[in-house]
Amino acid sequence: MKYVSYLLGGLSAAAAATYSVVYLIRWEWQRALICGVLLLVIEGLLVGTVLLSRLGRLERQLADSGRRTDEVWRRLEESRSEDGVRFRWLEQGAADGTHRTYVFVPVLMAAGALLSGVAWVVQRISAATVRPGAERRLAGRLARLTAPGDERGDRIPELEDREAVPRPRALRTAVVSGVAVAAVLLLALLVDTLSDATQTRPGKATGAAATTVVYEVRVRGSDSASARALAARELWESCRRSTAALNVHAPLTRLDGDVWAGVIRPALSEHDVLRLRGCLADATAHRTSARVLGESQVRQVH
Repeated sequence: MKYVSYLLGGLSAAAAATYSVVYLIRWEWQRALICGVLLLVIEGLLVGTVLLSRLGRLERQLADSGRRTDEVWRRLEESRSEDGVRFRWLEQGAADGTHRTYVFVPVLMAAGALLSGVAWVVQRISAATVRPGAERRLAGRLARLTAPGDERGDRIPELEDREAVPRPRALRTAVVSGVAVAAVLLLALLVDTLSDATQTRPGKATGAAATTVVYEVRVRGSDSASARALAARELWESCRRSTAALNVHAPLTRLDGDVWAGVIRPALSEHDVLRLRGCLADATAHRTSARVLGESQVRQVH
């Protein structure tokens, strides 16, 4: 479930970033801002999910460590709670405080000598009767604890045989460098394309006499024709000033119902037409939405 949430969050962030770039290129600033805010929200959710996952893991580890500590502490308490004295004969046996250790020392020395002799006899007998296969089986059991062998001859390398500085991996370095250079070039190309599409600059002359834009206006929550006409004119006056060209002559005419046609003289450049179309489609006016039906360049008639 965690990886599914990461996947969905990553796909949502990629879609929000992509549409942010698309809306910036189309000069639809309100939609670009909404996608940018959505991208920040998704990134915050992903970071929060990762942090909560790590904190939950740390909490579980601390809880397990606490349980183990409590168990060890409980066992220590149980071992300390055992009452009684194991060597009562070493306690003070008389009122004057004298100890009866004069019996313990000789007995301890004699018992130690006897046990040493028994251990020596057992070691001699086991060394004489043990089979060679016993050590081999023991070596097989301990093989799992040994270090991995050398690939060149199944020999465990000594510390002196290892290189102090590992050899450089030329292929890996070349691949990483190539990927890094490609990523930098792709980022530079993306930034250049985005800045070229969104920067304000003087447009090139198209040779046309005028530019015509046809769009449809809708106002939510209002059935008044005058309200829709007012919204259409406010939207047109606001958007025609968003272009880089000084369009003084820009009359607006109603064609049919809520369909309007705006004519701008002199003609706008291709970049300004894109800005005008994006502004109309973005519809920043209150409760107003517009849909561009088409635009065209009107040629001069000789």
